[in-house]
Amino acid sequence: MALATISFGVLAALSSVGAITDIITRKLPNILSLVLALTGLGFALAIGGWAALGWHALHVIVAFLIGYLMFVWNIFGAGDGKFYAGSAAFFPLMDAPVLALCIVLAGGILALFWFTLKRFIKGMKRRKDDFAKLPYGVAIAVGSVGYAALTTLG
Repeated sequence: MALATISFGVLAALSSVGAITDIITRKLPNILSLVLALTGLGFALAIGGWAALGWHALHVIVAFLIGYLMFVWNIFGAGDGKFYAGSAAFFPLMDAPVLALCIVLAGGILALFWFTLKRFIKGMKRRKDDFAKLPYGVAIAVGSVGYAALTTLG
């Protein structure tokens, strides 16, 4: 089995853990984001060498800064920003715009589903806690895995 396929499987597994955790608890553990980042960077080094590691690491830094700004602007939570940065480790910097587009598209579909669900489930609208919020870790997971499937498997 090719190392790129194994990398895809690891990304899919860790992203699934993140998505499920975000749905259940509305939190994305820092350790999960760290494991994502370190394994993504490890695969980058193993597959593409030092140059690839540099491009992937640069993507992590850029994604972390974008995630931080989105947190400061109250677009999504701090855990989402770190989860996005961890997922970015599996892709070189030049893939950043398409990865972001895939995540935004997944987020749009998730938002349509979420707001439709909120409309039909009594009491969901009135919640003021974190469970009334959109679990954006799901969109990050789906967008990342979807893009990886297109580039790695397809």
